Amino acid sequence: MQNYLEFDFRITPLQPWNEILMAELIQIGFDSFTEELEGILGYIQKDLFNEGQLKALPLFENEEVKIEYTFKEMPNINWNEEWEKNFEPINIDDKVLIRAEFHESVPGMHEIVIQPKMSFGTGHHPTTHLMIQQMMDIDFQDKKVLDMGCGTSVLAIYAKQNGAGETKAIDIDEWSVENSKENAARNNVELDIELGTAENLGKEHYDIILANINRNILISDIPTYVTVLNDGGKLLLSGLCFFDVDDILEVCKENGLGLIRKLQREEWVSLLLEK
Repeated sequence: MQNYLEFDFRITPLQPWNEILMAELIQIGFDSFTEELEGILGYIQKDLFNEGQLKALPLFENEEVKIEYTFKEMPNINWNEEWEKNFEPINIDDKVLIRAEFHESVPGMHEIVIQPKMSFGTGHHPTTHLMIQQMMDIDFQDKKVLDMGCGTSVLAIYAKQNGAGETKAIDIDEWSVENSKENAARNNVELDIELGTAENLGKEHYDIILANINRNILISDIPTYVTVLNDGGKLLLSGLCFFDVDDILEVCKENGLGLIRKLQREEWVSLLLEK
């Protein structure tokens, strides 16, 4: 078991900055959160914490929000067990249910069953919801699919369940890769799962690329995605806040991508684009 640090972040004003802060904290190693009345509690393995990275986060320089924090070391407890206790299933438009094995099945809904380890659910439920919403209207039959920043591989699994052909899932986090392998087996689908980044992408080309990551990585990696996306192929993006959209669309336009549809949920946005 890992020793964890608990951070108590006080956020003024709370909305929409609490979700945005969680998204930024994920990028520096925070892996679970609890929402409070005046902010959030964030948790990170002690050996992963770097205060310089924390203070360099964009939100700490944003004049529209004030963030203060204190932290303490937590007892050595089984965080996966605690995480499971608080995991709630995700219902997407009464059509798709993302649930754990210990939740009851819901008749008539398409189900994705995952083991809710800490690589899942850290403030990104709105983006997962948006990605699945977009994917409902995409024809995956026999398409070659890439899931970048796969996390628990919910998106890759959903693509395979809807007829996708060869499907690759890539994540920078070893825990996510192992969890993805478990979840693929749990849902009886076959995925090619790799540890890595967009640098892994080589000569293989894809019909559909899914990337639920964050603004900075997307801006950096979109040109690479385009080089491995077939003509007429689709790129589905999320992990974006509403104020990121113009910057992302500018990069997409520069790389020959046209916007098909934008969806928004709370302050989060997903973009479906075509090459």
